[in-house]
Amino acid sequence: MALFECVPNISEGRRHGVIDACVQAVTSAGAKLLHRTSDSVHNRSVLTIAGDYRSVRDAGVALAGAAVRLIDMRSHRGVHPRIGALDVLPIIPLRDTSMAEAVALARDCGERIWDQFRIPSFLYGHAASTPERRDLSAVRTGQFEGLERRFERPEWQPDFGDPRAHDTAGAIAIGARDILIAFNVELATADRSIATRIAKVIRARDGGLRTLRALGLQRSRSIVQVSLNVSDYRATPLYRIVELIRALAAEDGVSIVRSELIGCIPAAALAETARYYLGLSE
Repeated sequence: MALFECVPNISEGRRHGVIDACVQAVTSAGAKLLHRTSDSVHNRSVLTIAGDYRSVRDAGVALAGAAVRLIDMRSHRGVHPRIGALDVLPIIPLRDTSMAEAVALARDCGERIWDQFRIPSFLYGHAASTPERRDLSAVRTGQFEGLERRFERPEWQPDFGDPRAHDTAGAIAIGARDILIAFNVELATADRSIATRIAKVIRARDGGLRTLRALGLQRSRSIVQVSLNVSDYRATPLYRIVELIRALAAEDGVSIVRSELIGCIPAAALAETARYYLGLSE
C-alpha cells in the first residue's frame, strides 16, 4: 500500500480539550496517529500521522476545519514562529510513493482547505511555486501579525485563496518534503542571545552544517533553547549537532541542560547517535 506521513503543527499547546478535538478530527478521517506532543511555552502541538493518499488528505482538511473552529490566532501567544491556527502541513512520501505524489497531495489539501474553510495557503519545500518559498522560515517571515503586509506584495500572493488572511485562522504553510528530525537543545542560561548566536553559527543558511535549520528561543526565565530541524540526518548526524552546541555554549560558560525530541525519529538516526555515545564500532 502506498503510504504517506504527515506532520501537522497546530498553534495550540495549552488547552488539552482543543488538542484532543484536533486529534479526533485526524483519526476520524481515517489516518493513523503515530505520535503527538504539545508544548505550553511554544503554545504548539505536533502530530505525526500516516496513511494512504485519501486518508492523509482528508485528515489534513479535517484538521484545518477543527483548527479554524477552535483556535483564534488574534489571541495566540507563544515563542515559536507561526502564521496560522493550522500552521504547517507537510507531506512526506514513505512507501511506494514519490515526491511528485507528495506534491500533488499537498496541492490537493491546499485547494480543498480553501474551498471549504477559506483559509489561504503557501506551498513550500518540494511543492514551492517559486524558489523564495522553498524554505519554511521564509514563508513564516512576519508571522501571523504580518500576513496582511505580506499579502500586499505581488510576489507573496497565496498559492491557494485570496490575498487576505483568514480573520482567526491566518494562513497555512503546506509542503512536501523528505523525512525531517525536529529536536531541541536547552541551555542553562537566561540569555537568549547565546542560543541565537549558536543557531546562527550552526545552521545551513549562515554557512553552518548542511541540511540544518536552527533558531534561538527563550524557554523560561533560566533556560534558553536551540530549536533544530534536520532535513538530512545522514548528512548531519545528531550527535555532531549536540556536541557542536556543547562546545559553542561552553565558550560563554554555559552547559546543556537536556535535549528534546519532537515527533518521531528514524531508527537509523537513533542507532548512529547511540553508537557514538556508547563508543561502539560499526
